[in-house]
Amino acid sequence: MEKAADLFDNYSKEDLLKLLKSQTNEVSKLESENTKLDQENSYLKFQIEQFKRAMYGSKKERFIASENPEQLAIPFEIDEQEVAQAVESVKQQITYEREKEGKKHQGRMALPSHLAVNEIILEPTENVEGMKCIGQEITDELEYAPAKLFINRYIRNKYITPADEKGNQQLKIASLDFRPIPKCIAGTHLLTQIITDKFVDHLPLYRQLQRFSREGVDIPSSTVDSWVRLVSQLLRPLYECHREHTLKNGYLQVDESPIKVQDTDKKGATHTGFMWVYHAPIPKSVYFDYRKGRGSEGPLEMLNDFQGYLQTDGYGVYPQFALKENVTQVACWAHARRYFEKALDYNKANASQVILLIQKLYEIERKASSENLSVQERHALRLEKSHPVLNEIGNYISVQSKLELHKSPLGKAYDYCLNRWDSLMAYLKNGNLHIDNNLVENAIRPLALGRKNYLFAGSHQAAKNIAMYYSFFATCKKNNVNPSKWLNHVLENINDTKSSELHNLLPQYINQNLMN
Repeated sequence: MEKAADLFDNYSKEDLLKLLKSQTNEVSKLESENTKLDQENSYLKFQIEQFKRAMYGSKKERFIASENPEQLAIPFEIDEQEVAQAVESVKQQITYEREKEGKKHQGRMALPSHLAVNEIILEPTENVEGMKCIGQEITDELEYAPAKLFINRYIRNKYITPADEKGNQQLKIASLDFRPIPKCIAGTHLLTQIITDKFVDHLPLYRQLQRFSREGVDIPSSTVDSWVRLVSQLLRPLYECHREHTLKNGYLQVDESPIKVQDTDKKGATHTGFMWVYHAPIPKSVYFDYRKGRGSEGPLEMLNDFQGYLQTDGYGVYPQFALKENVTQVACWAHARRYFEKALDYNKANASQVILLIQKLYEIERKASSENLSVQERHALRLEKSHPVLNEIGNYISVQSKLELHKSPLGKAYDYCLNRWDSLMAYLKNGNLHIDNNLVENAIRPLALGRKNYLFAGSHQAAKNIAMYYSFFATCKKNNVNPSKWLNHVLENINDTKSSELHNLLPQYINQNLMN
């Protein structure tokens, strides 16, 4: 057999160098392919772990069959003596704990001074005749009186003038124009309670009807539906005014969330519509806009004339607004951070490196808030402290992204940031801008709570009404306005308010001293 060394005897030096170079290139190519395969393998393992967590993770209300042969039988006969002993043992334990806690009591909570006081004078049961009262010991107890339904009966005396020379007479009677909805059997406070219960406390109408029924008042569901519809029609002009005063701001945050809607065209199924939420952080104004889909038609219509800063997440509808000459898109660092948080199980070292740097950005924001810095001072602080950190994040991501598989969790996180890096840096331009979109996400939370209670809207028009009420009540919350008092005040005054002064009824502008 020919020796290996003899195989290259006929090769020249140049040929040997070429052969060595080709072999080196081949080895480098194989190493590169091996690295890619390792990355794909890690990604697939990560995906499997995610699927396992989704399938076998802890689930509440899991059904467990009772066909276990080791399961003990349920005793149907109760030993009253054992019950009495158990109750007595609990009483003794409560007495002991109460005495123990009483020694460490820090004093009673101060009760609000504006509450009405019902004084109840208690005298000793013993005979106190001939004894002198030397003082009083006062104990305050916070109590609650359940809401009561009652009837307002307006009795209007009718008067008639004496007949004139032609025998004509005039009838005089008091007007009912002060009632917001003519011929409606429900009073203003009742309408306010029904709507705030539904859209603030997320109590569906059918549960409210059950509560009325317990008070001995049975109201048809169709009647309550009509009341809500009439109030919605009354508030529609104010809703339009609210839209104008929200969308005309130069800084908006936008997000969207789904809502199930009954559709007559889809029997046995619901339609998935979307609430588009616009938040103006400076006046603290929130506007919900219902649309049947998640396409760009809604925001294009709402933001047709918008100029200024538009802060959004990474949804594909929004980047087109950045192409407009007078619009600056501001991205959300909370969304960017979530991508790296999801990649922790995939590559903890690299993902943690970016998360720690993002935490530095948020520490700077907390410092600005805690020190109550002005807009100009916040802007200066960001340029001094945040800008270097952002540069460090950008440099790290640009280098590491070339070494990472793009479809891996970490690769997706890198790409998310690189594709919108200018937008992630944009919050440095103005001290009024926020580092993330969390404020508008917080405004959407009542919608999520409502979905769990009423499950779906009864129609597309009902979904539009839901959008209107969530707009008003979310704005009330942002401005620390009592929603019930606000709505009652609006219902009592909206008919007497000129269109040019309608904005004075909005939660962000209302004079709270005027509310009852």
